[in-house]
Amino acid sequence: MEPNIMKTLLGISIALMAGLFMSRVVKPLKLPAVTGYLVAGILIGPYCLGMLGVTGIGFTSHTEVSALSFFNDIALGFIAFAIGDEFRISQLKKTGKQATVIGVIQAVVATLLVDAALIGLHFILGEDKLPLSTAVILGAIASATAPAATLMVVKQYKAKGKLTDLLLPIVALDDAVGLIIFAVSLGAAKAMISGEFNIISIIVDPIVEIIGSLVIGAIIGAFLSFSEKFFFSRSKRQAIVVTAIIFAVAVSKMHWNIGGVHIGFSPLLVCMMLGTVFCNMCEFSANLMEKTDRWTAPLFILFFVLSGSELEFDVFSDPAVIGIGVVYIIFRSLGKYFGARLSAGLVKCEPNIKKYLGITLLPQAGVALGMSITVLNSGFGEDGIMIRNIVLFGVLIYELFGPMMTKIALTKAGDIRPKEHKEKVALEKGRGEH
Repeated sequence: MEPNIMKTLLGISIALMAGLFMSRVVKPLKLPAVTGYLVAGILIGPYCLGMLGVTGIGFTSHTEVSALSFFNDIALGFIAFAIGDEFRISQLKKTGKQATVIGVIQAVVATLLVDAALIGLHFILGEDKLPLSTAVILGAIASATAPAATLMVVKQYKAKGKLTDLLLPIVALDDAVGLIIFAVSLGAAKAMISGEFNIISIIVDPIVEIIGSLVIGAIIGAFLSFSEKFFFSRSKRQAIVVTAIIFAVAVSKMHWNIGGVHIGFSPLLVCMMLGTVFCNMCEFSANLMEKTDRWTAPLFILFFVLSGSELEFDVFSDPAVIGIGVVYIIFRSLGKYFGARLSAGLVKCEPNIKKYLGITLLPQAGVALGMSITVLNSGFGEDGIMIRNIVLFGVLIYELFGPMMTKIALTKAGDIRPKEHKEKVALEKGRGEH
């Protein structure tokens, strides 16, 4: 076997084993599995076990981690595809105006608050410590919420109520809005770096990317729905879904320039639109999407473990970077809370929803990490690494405390009821039947 192939396969197996074992370690601590995966990545990364230089117990360099980066692209495609499933027309009709208004406003408020705080910090620290383009991009990433962490809490504690009914579509819409904000902000950041402050680079390019991504995703989604009619076994239908997602990720990597306009696509938007069109056109899409989600479990483990392994501890030797991370976390949290409270008041939500909704939107993981990977692959160099590490730092904090805060908020709102209450309701129901 070729040495490079052996290293790749060995790296995959090490990452998966480390992630799985660490998920068992964090379970008694009542922490989400994704936190365990990220910690596992740090432990087997170049700054921990990798420093021993022994092949088979960790990644000895970031080059070894980068060799597996194509798995991240594929995982991002599946994450975005799953988000699309939350946009079924039947569900959107029930949630109506409230979810849309809250989902948009709280994401925008979080972005504006983080932008304002980091731009202010930019003038204090200077361009060398915190480039203006970095501040703008981090503001956009702040809009994203982790649907997986939120849904995990809802399912684990069987939360039911008005807050939960409103929360689930908001979390899905939040990431859709976040992806659009991110596309525009990334275009603006590129313009700042290149110095080409013109209408094409700041406005036209992002609009073309957003519209193009949605169109490409819709076409692939329609073709996927049409193709499923020719296959009848579950395994082949699932294989078609997986093929379509990988194809969408590949197509989204294409880019070219026409008449001064850069034409490119966002893998996240393409795959999200693919999932949205598929779930609304294919009558048996729910079953296929559920099975696809189970199939991708090892891929997601690998994604988060590799994300942890890529953490550059050298960046955190600078106190200024730690300070930036703390400011990012504080102002994103304020943006989510007050953005949700303000918008919930505008659409006349109940007091409990206004009070606790913002807290349930704090978790941040997959989509934010995906955005940071996109930045890293967009030629931002060391600034991209800084963004990546600040986001990872934020994700670790949010994943440690976010799900716990979500549980507390849902309990206070009455959507999570004590075990004794559930047993009492079940007992009364049993008596009523007799």
